[in-house]
Amino acid sequence: MADVSVTSARRSTAAAAGPRPRPALSRRNIIVYGILGLLAFYYLLPIYVMIMTSLKGMPEIRVGNIFAPPVAITFEPWVKAWSSVCTGLNCDGLSRGFLNSIKITVPSVFFSIAVASVNGYALSMWRFKGANIFFTILIIGAFIPYQVMIYPMVILLREIGLYGDLAGLVLVHTIFGMPILTLLFRNYFSSVPEELFKAARVDGAGFWVIFFKIMLPMALPIFVVAVILQTTAIWNDFLFGVIFTKPDNYPMTVQLNNIVNSVTGVKEYNVNMAATLLSGVVPLTIYFLSGKLFVRGIAAGAVKG
Repeated sequence: MADVSVTSARRSTAAAAGPRPRPALSRRNIIVYGILGLLAFYYLLPIYVMIMTSLKGMPEIRVGNIFAPPVAITFEPWVKAWSSVCTGLNCDGLSRGFLNSIKITVPSVFFSIAVASVNGYALSMWRFKGANIFFTILIIGAFIPYQVMIYPMVILLREIGLYGDLAGLVLVHTIFGMPILTLLFRNYFSSVPEELFKAARVDGAGFWVIFFKIMLPMALPIFVVAVILQTTAIWNDFLFGVIFTKPDNYPMTVQLNNIVNSVTGVKEYNVNMAATLLSGVVPLTIYFLSGKLFVRGIAAGAVKG
């Protein structure tokens, strides 16, 4: 009887103490962190080479050791990439393309998210007639390859007088971003308790009052997800930029392509690398500043059915 009591006491003590901690250097941890380390090395190595090359002069680059750090650090390639490198007929660097990309990205992100958030809210909370058909059309639009729509869009923009203008490219990005963003907002708002919506309706709140005073304050994570997705897609876009704009309105990515693929003069690899890094500063900054909210938005319903 005493042995049974002692055994029971030991079991209760072990249960209270919780599970036994795993060793830091277990086989599982070694495998997981080893794979993660290899993947990180694989993705970070090209960035390391780009940074090191952008800080070297051309005589040092011609030596051929791309992995060696610069002997004499110089920021002249960065200055040239920003202000004086030739991107076609213009030799004012990436600064003009940067301003064009800002003019394209900011209104495109704003209008596409504004329209998609209202669409997602209406499709999830207001069961209007034909909502399922409308949603099906949006889903089809989200998965149709946009390449097949380029020629009709060129004709449309030409007819309304926006072809080659920044406003036309903003319209294109807004239209093509709306379907997938509507899906994200619909799924997020569908996860909001319906009782909250019904209580607001009982209190007399209408469509816009519920949207602005109840839904928007709760939807910060999904708005961050939408901003990150749209900003990255629009800022990194090349095809729409080169098709729907003229040389004076080229975004940064089109200018970068003209710099890297230039067939005249000396290949200045340090300037090319600096220009490539400059073109990726904005998306990387947004990811670093809002990474936690991005994860929260995904986990809170962005990919739920």
